[in-house]
Amino acid sequence: MNLRRDVFQAIADPTRRAILMLLAAQSMSAGAIAANFDTARPTVSKHLQILTECELLKQEQNGREIYYHLNPHKMKEIADFIEPFRQMWDERFNKLEAIMKNYQSKNK
Repeated sequence: MNLRRDVFQAIADPTRRAILMLLAAQSMSAGAIAANFDTARPTVSKHLQILTECELLKQEQNGREIYYHLNPHKMKEIADFIEPFRQMWDERFNKLEAIMKNYQSKNK
């Protein structure tokens, strides 16, 4: 049974976020990914399965090895969802900074 997983549930796990960070630089095999974690290889394989099911990762067969790499289109969906929140917080911090500068100049 192929479960359709939610992207945000997938990235809620710190190990899966760490896997995404590893793969941001280069494609890697499951063994190479597992070597970066102090956990059993089947556990890392389960994380890779979840990330693949929600399409954050793509698999590419190269000889006997399967290499995993980021799916930029799915990562962009996450970034697009987060962008309005980032803009809102940037605006709030900019307002706070202006208030603090105004306060400091009045107290000099």
